[in-house]
Amino acid sequence: MTTTAILGCSGYAGQETLDRVLAHPELDVVALGSDSLAGSGANALDVRLNGSLPAFVPNDEALASGAELVFLCLDNADAAAVEPPADAVVVDLSGAHRLVDPAEASDWYGVAPGAWSYGLPELAPPTGRLIANPGCYATAALLALGPLADAVDPAGVVVDAKSGVSGAGRTLKESSHAGFVLENLSPYAVGAHRHAPEIAQRLGFPVCFVPHLIPVRRGLLATCYVRSDADLRGLLDAAYATSPLVRLLPAGTAPELSRVQGTDTAEIGLFEDRATGTAIVICAIDNLGKGAAGQAVQNANLALGLEQTLGLRLHGVLV
Repeated sequence: MTTTAILGCSGYAGQETLDRVLAHPELDVVALGSDSLAGSGANALDVRLNGSLPAFVPNDEALASGAELVFLCLDNADAAAVEPPADAVVVDLSGAHRLVDPAEASDWYGVAPGAWSYGLPELAPPTGRLIANPGCYATAALLALGPLADAVDPAGVVVDAKSGVSGAGRTLKESSHAGFVLENLSPYAVGAHRHAPEIAQRLGFPVCFVPHLIPVRRGLLATCYVRSDADLRGLLDAAYATSPLVRLLPAGTAPELSRVQGTDTAEIGLFEDRATGTAIVICAIDNLGKGAAGQAVQNANLALGLEQTLGLRLHGVLV
């Protein structure tokens, strides 16, 4: 068993990470970090958690627990300040260690502690023990576009993405109030979202990226528009034919949030606009699953030499 600590466990990503760790046959929780819940039992986070889990401790105490695997579910500044324990596998779910260029990292995140191995398992499996978990929007856009990067016209690539409100985190803010979210669809950070340089870093060229907030709890859908004369379906099929988590849907079938919500899987659909010949690549994920906690555990599995799907949610339940 690999001893495991989760820092920032009281946030959405931390709670979702804990849920997967508890379902994992090879991971053993030894420390739950939360500065806000320190001193409280695990049931302070969720009454369904019983007394077999350790009580919450401050994040720095959880970091010093000697755990062999550490998940950083912290904000960017706090994650950047963490000194990784020697010999531990550390997976950072924040954006602090994603961008390679220090100036770019400082510009977008306000911190530049240095890049870690960017872990997008299907396209860029992590190397080493320090892993930067991709952002949710970047995950969906890169799964859709990554296998096609060398086959599309880089000029004019557009990514139109929509995410549920849990993507904003648990901390209360005006834009996540029910009165703002319900019966509304709101674009935000238009032309200036911090996941845009992350997408460009992996693709090798910038894209026009516009995120939107939609009135659902969880789920993310990215619709990507590209121009190409290549066999895009063949490229996508070659990339994901053996993937246990990413599924290329049959021609004419569109990805849907309802099939990926609550799971760590992704659906990809490919279409062509009849009027213009534009290729349309659509990817649906759960922003807290494949877009955060599920991918973090998948990356940890790979770093530890374990089967990559251990602890993950592979199937949804249709209603």
